[in-house]
Amino acid sequence: MRVILYTGKGGVGKTTTSAATAMRSAERGVPTLVVSADPAHSLGDVLGCSLSSDPKRVAAGLDALEIDARSELNRHWGAVRDYLVSLFRYQGIEEIVAEELALIPGAEELVTLIAVDDLARSTDYGAIVVDCAPTDSTLRLLTLPEVAHSAVRILLRVQRAIARVVTPLATAVLPVPLPEGRVFREAERLLYETLQRLRERLLDSQTTTRLVTTSERMVIDEARRAYRDLSLFEMACDAVVMNRMLPDSAREESFFKEWVRLEAERREEIENAFAPLSLLTAPLQEDEVVGLEALSRQGQALFGERDPIACLSESAPLRFESARRGYRVQMPLPGAAAEELEVSLLDGELLVRAGHLRRSLLLPKPIAEAVLGGAQLSRDLLTIEFVIDPDRDLGRH
Repeated sequence: MRVILYTGKGGVGKTTTSAATAMRSAERGVPTLVVSADPAHSLGDVLGCSLSSDPKRVAAGLDALEIDARSELNRHWGAVRDYLVSLFRYQGIEEIVAEELALIPGAEELVTLIAVDDLARSTDYGAIVVDCAPTDSTLRLLTLPEVAHSAVRILLRVQRAIARVVTPLATAVLPVPLPEGRVFREAERLLYETLQRLRERLLDSQTTTRLVTTSERMVIDEARRAYRDLSLFEMACDAVVMNRMLPDSAREESFFKEWVRLEAERREEIENAFAPLSLLTAPLQEDEVVGLEALSRQGQALFGERDPIACLSESAPLRFESARRGYRVQMPLPGAAAEELEVSLLDGELLVRAGHLRRSLLLPKPIAEAVLGGAQLSRDLLTIEFVIDPDRDLGRH
């Protein structure tokens, strides 16, 4: 199943771009579903109709829906949440505060991603186009399967410890709420089944992210950081969209002379910074892009004769290699700066921090047993050296 996720800074036109991509895909004969994963849903406004959490036919071969995160949260985390709320309430915490504490970080983003994966597994569409939330929320969405895995694992340990220590006999004296079997089952399902399935979906070759930007400096900078962060977690990007380009008629006006120069300069910057991603461009329209006809024109402007759901470019993969003194890990990190990177080794896991995000990477046993030798960033590629401990080798022989 082809899954395309669009994100970008708020207000750059990602919802319009998502809908135009889906419209163009449907026009080419591919049954397509466009999904709003943004809590501030505006997909229905762009399509010119009302949407719900059930797919609605909006054009030939094109369905649309808006994910209800609260409903999904009840379905996937309801039992665990109710138990934690009761436990916090027992400790004297007010109910409204207890309900907030009972949510794992990014819970709503997580269940939104689960809903997208469920749709991809249970439907016959040829492609699903997802209008994601603005960049920061989308990064939480896409990195959560790895980050939340640790959070839920810790929660399970706490629950089991409580269940072992506080027995029904002790409860008669100290009435601490005990987790029922369904609490463990729900948490374990989320940890061992759902999160693993989401990881596989996000790392699948048919799932890619596209970054929507404009010629504004702050927008470009945010997109570059997003590209770096997605690369840290091996989330493939295949295109960057430069939206609201000046139309040819405006380029001839002297009033726009400086704007034209700046736009050309920023376009060249984007081509260099995001290489080898494909660059798609769309012109600034005379009016808002609303309705099926306007979206069809926008899709044509974006893609021309290109297949809108094709993987438009490939990202360099994470690589493990043998080296002269041991092993080498090569991690593409486009746009990263050496001063914002931290690399460490802990209990067989490689920890890499880029900016405010950190990834924990479980290493193959031979590399995990080696010594961290150093790291170097060159041309958007982080190379981490692992040295075989010579004392350990002498001991073996």
